[in-house]
Amino acid sequence: MLKSQTLKKFTPILLSSCLLFACNSTPNRPISNQPVSMEAVTLSAQSYLKQANNTNSKQQKDKLLLLAVKAHLNDNQTEAAEEILQRLSQNLSASPTIQAQYRYLSAKVLLKRKQYGEALRQLKYTSQWQLPTWQWRNYHQTRAWLYEQLQQPLMQIAELSLLSKFVDSQEANQVNDNIWRLLRPIPQDQLAELAQNAIEPLNAGWLQLAYIAKHYGADPNQLISYLGRWQRQHKSHPAALKLPSDLEKALNTQPYTPKKIAVLLPLSGDKGEIANPVRVGILSRYLKEPEGNVQLEFYDTATDPIAAYQKALTEGAEFVIGPLLPGNLNKLKQYQAQNPSPVPQLYLNQVEQFTPSENQFYFSLSPQQEAVDAAMHMFRSNIKTPLIFASNNNIGHRMAAAFNEEWQRLTEQPAEVHFYDSGDKMKVTVQKAMGVADSKARIAKMKAAVGRKLKADFRSRRDIDAIYMIASARDLPLLKPFIDVNFSVFTKPVPLYTTSRSRPNGDIRRSKTEYDGVTISEAPWLMQNTPDNRIVDKLWPTWNNGQQRLYAMGVDALELVGKLAQMRAFPGFHYKGDSGLLSVNEQGVIDRQLQWGKYRRGYLLPL
Repeated sequence: MLKSQTLKKFTPILLSSCLLFACNSTPNRPISNQPVSMEAVTLSAQSYLKQANNTNSKQQKDKLLLLAVKAHLNDNQTEAAEEILQRLSQNLSASPTIQAQYRYLSAKVLLKRKQYGEALRQLKYTSQWQLPTWQWRNYHQTRAWLYEQLQQPLMQIAELSLLSKFVDSQEANQVNDNIWRLLRPIPQDQLAELAQNAIEPLNAGWLQLAYIAKHYGADPNQLISYLGRWQRQHKSHPAALKLPSDLEKALNTQPYTPKKIAVLLPLSGDKGEIANPVRVGILSRYLKEPEGNVQLEFYDTATDPIAAYQKALTEGAEFVIGPLLPGNLNKLKQYQAQNPSPVPQLYLNQVEQFTPSENQFYFSLSPQQEAVDAAMHMFRSNIKTPLIFASNNNIGHRMAAAFNEEWQRLTEQPAEVHFYDSGDKMKVTVQKAMGVADSKARIAKMKAAVGRKLKADFRSRRDIDAIYMIASARDLPLLKPFIDVNFSVFTKPVPLYTTSRSRPNGDIRRSKTEYDGVTISEAPWLMQNTPDNRIVDKLWPTWNNGQQRLYAMGVDALELVGKLAQMRAFPGFHYKGDSGLLSVNEQGVIDRQLQWGKYRRGYLLPL
């Protein structure tokens, strides 16, 4: 009786409490359809999934699920993100914002798996879509990054140009600097063609500006004139409002205009024969376009380079070219450390360690520079895993080290290098490096086990996609055949590259055509047949390739005098010389990019 009365007494209280609890927690009741922004993730993936289950709006649900995908990707839960995207693909809302975000996140999944090409194909928006700024920013930013990974700088520049319209002013300055940095290595001939065919105004403006800077960079008066014309045509372009800093510096840099140029070379003794092609090259350039107000004087460094230098300054030299030989250069540098001079100088060689000076420049036919250029060329050719065979001597080690250092800078991966010795050891090195020695050893073991009647072909490595041969002209005719015969029938031969040192003297067609298929780097002068080439061949028929390169260097040395100041101020400026495509780095060293050619039917043809 007491129990019954107690229940009756508390029943109204229990009912009211249950009703109140029910009002505050109804798990099956849809939440209100408040606007959802997909710009940023603020909750966990599970929170977004729970909200998606509690809404009756299709667009709201899709947005919440896409936020869950983004949250999963932020936590590196790629499979969970892909599973949600797969569910969404079956019935996705037609809203452009949702469609765009779906494609963006699908590309992000592929990006996480380093499937960059597939990610680019997935990440394509329709130009008619009306999207918020943050979506366009993410879109162009990601596409620019993907093109960078795929080593397509021109497409990266195009995306960055579009990206600059969707970022704030501070970020836009960074984007513009990045665009300008990417434009620097592109040759002016290519820039002219690209600018002519460009459709998007911002991108076209950048290409035109880069062409003007390269083409007129060494002539301040013309540069100012053409820049003014460009700015009037592109008033709203970001670079018109603020020129790149190095271009502004080039505009304000005065070129060297010496009235008297002194050339320090060994003119007598046995060293005079070494320097003669350089002297002839300088004279050829001087006589080809004579300037009546410029005097050229040669000083002999055969006995005393310091005395020759002092005499040149005493006689009023306003610019000095040389010396050429490393020993003379080192002696003069030691003297200049105690006796500095404001007279600008272009040394015709390079020292390993030096303190950069504003008016001092270093120009050489450096083998290490050629190896660095080869690494850059292969990288741009989408080579991923090169194999290097280098002669086991001083020059082979220096070139291999330079190649490897540049390759690691470009790819963050070391290159595989093997040093060979002449004779039978060369064959052994090739077979070991290409995996043939191990394959033949395995075949020998199998024959020993099952009998000599076993037929088997050796196998070679499949993980390499190019071979770079740092070899002399004497070694290459032996090295290349060893490489050719050690590609197994199961493996497609890879491209073969080599250095100018491998090139035989003369352009006579080789009867065995053993160089066919080899791609080689060379000074442009030795890959053309112009009237100037024929005159030099007629006047100096006994010159070998090395002497021809020194001649081209002499021509370029005098040509560079009036360009060096601007080239240093504007690293993007390249001069198309006889010895290579030349530029000046911050330390005053002339960087040289060579021309590439390929042997076909015994002839070297430019690429």
